Amino acid sequence: MSFQFSLDTVLQVRGILEEQEERMLQKILQEIAQTREALAQIEAGIAESDAALCNGFFKPVIGHKIHAAYGEMQELKQNRQEHQEKIRNLEELRDRQLIVYAKARQNREVLADICEEKRKEYESDMAHVEQKVMDDVFISRRVRS
Repeated sequence: MSFQFSLDTVLQVRGILEEQEERMLQKILQEIAQTREALAQIEAGIAESDAALCNGFFKPVIGHKIHAAYGEMQELKQNRQEHQEKIRNLEELRDRQLIVYAKARQNREVLADICEEKRKEYESDMAHVEQKVMDDVFISRRVRS
């Protein structure tokens, strides 16, 4: 007779839920990293545009080029602000997801610990049963001799 844990299905479901929550957390972390990378590129674009404007400040330039450059700078700054807001929102989402993941992990671990405890009890009981059988065999042989 092999070990049977009555809540094995529940343990499997909790393991699957934990994996889903972990994947969701990893997805959020990946999105944060991508947004930070995009933000760094925007910052570099702002610095580059600012340097170009400063370098060409005293040079004769057509008015619409200056207007376009300032428009581009304004768009970059707007994009920066949007990306910063997105990072804040994603970090809040990450924090909430960490709590959900920790709860799912704790639920699975509690059941896994119970399963391990029951397995040890079963193995101990089986060892006692086996020892009793061996003792009975020994005693029966001794009585016959």
